[in-house]
This record gives sequence, structure tokens and C-alpha cells, in this order.
Amino acid sequence: MAEKREYRMEELARLAGITVRTLRFYRERKLIPPPRREGRIAWYDDHHLARLRTITALLERGHTLSGIAELAEAFDNGRDVGDLLGVGGAPTEEEPVHLTPEELADHFAGETTPENLAAAMELGYLGTDGDEIVHISRRLLDVSSALVHEGIPLAEVLDAAKQVRTHADALAELFTNLVLRHASPTDLPRLRPLARSVVEAELSLALDRRMRTQV
Repeated sequence: MAEKREYRMEELARLAGITVRTLRFYRERKLIPPPRREGRIAWYDDHHLARLRTITALLERGHTLSGIAELAEAFDNGRDVGDLLGVGGAPTEEEPVHLTPEELADHFAGETTPENLAAAMELGYLGTDGDEIVHISRRLLDVSSALVHEGIPLAEVLDAAKQVRTHADALAELFTNLVLRHASPTDLPRLRPLARSVVEAELSLALDRRMRTQV
């Protein structure tokens, strides 16, 4: 395990590629966490360095300092990835994705507002892991990103996801109850692919019906 490094203000600013004056400004605006104090000396660590590099990257992508401050607050108050994944660990079929804040901004074309970030965290899509963000599912990340790039606002994508979650929970309960009336809980993992196939087929047929009405 790498040893934790600490830096004086001047060294941190140099490594981050900013001036000491800018570093002080960011600290006053609460864009970075307070340093560790040892007498009159302020000590910063790799967490501060990563945050400063994130600020620089987000500024280069057109974010304002006010917007970055709101995002930083949301990151700092976000759910830890351990809480997101729960006691059972990672999802059985979904692949979690680790992202830097700037990578998340790139995925959603500048729509990573504090409101959208909070909505995604409330859904359980996003959690935090140090200076990184964790999305619970690569498939959901890719689909939601594709919809945003098609011109659909992220806020509406997340609102639709909330409604889908309600229906998905109802379908999962229906399938689980069906199996448990005739089999044991240990059979659920083995029969799980059948439930997914039924839902995918029914959704495909439903989309066919809906599209025919639109033509």
C-alpha cells in the first residue's frame, strides 16, 4: 500500500499547476477540504491534489467556479460506495464503473448539475469512492449517456429511470413470488435468466405495438 503523502501549500500549488494565491482562493471558496493543521503549518494530501486537478479539468470543460463548488458539495455529501453496494457487495450481473468527476461531466455533455447529481445519488446510481465516483451499472451509464447525447435532458432521463425502477421492482416481486410458490429460494439464481428473457421479450413486443401507433 502506497504511503500517504503530505504537502506544504507551495508544493501542492506547484504540483497542481496553479499559484499559491489561486490555492488560497479555492480554499476560501471551500472548493477543497480544510488542510490538516500542525501548529501554524497547513498540510495537504493527495486528496487535495486530486481535487485541484479535477477543478482545473472542469474549468477547461466550461464549468463555472460556482457550479464546481456545488458539485464539490454534492460529492462530499454523497453516499459512500460501500453504502451504495450494500452488504452483498457488487451487483451480480451489472458492472460498476469508477469515474473521475470530469469523466462524468464528459459522459453527460455538461448536464452534471448538482440537481441531476443528487437525483442520480438518490436513485442509487452514483456513489463516491474517495476522489472517484462509482456508477452502479455500466449498461445504465452507457444508455443514459446515449440518450443525453440524442438531445434528451438528463433530468428527464433520471425521472424516467425512477418510474422504470418502480415497474422493475414490481416485476421482480412478481417473478420471485411465482418461483417461491413452487420452488425454493436457492432456485432463484438459476431461474433468474428466465425472468430477464420474459421482460425483454414483452418490452420488445410492447415497443412494436407503440411504434405502429406512431407511424
